[in-house]
Amino acid sequence: MNESADAVLIYDGECAYCSVAASALKRLDDVEAISWYDDAAQAFLDAQFADVPFAMVLVDRRESRVYAGRAAAKELTDRAGMPGLLGSLVRDNYDRIAKVVGTASGRGRDPDDVHSVYDLDADAAGLFSDLLDNAESRPAELS
Repeated sequence: MNESADAVLIYDGECAYCSVAASALKRLDDVEAISWYDDAAQAFLDAQFADVPFAMVLVDRRESRVYAGRAAAKELTDRAGMPGLLGSLVRDNYDRIAKVVGTASGRGRDPDDVHSVYDLDADAAGLFSDLLDNAESRPAELS
């Protein structure tokens, strides 16, 4: 866990393809990752949205923003330094990519239609440290 991380990605931890993508994102120094199924992620999502969405969510405490769905995908590609066109392709095709990945992984559940940038709710912000405490360990060469 990186106590100085400014952001946490909440992703489908039961999807092998999503897990690989989350592992690649751990190369970003200020982003940690946690499975959507983790209790800390569920508590955060409940506090932020009230109705817990099944979606990729990026929480940024420094900016006091929460990115969901396409907005999260776009923000992550920007942070990873991917060219603007690639980021736009990922954002614009998020639903199709998620459906194909879900089918390939046998998930049997489509992501919820949540694709915006939100202000970080005060109650949810209070749970950010729980997200960090429960984030997945980084490989030793990345710590």
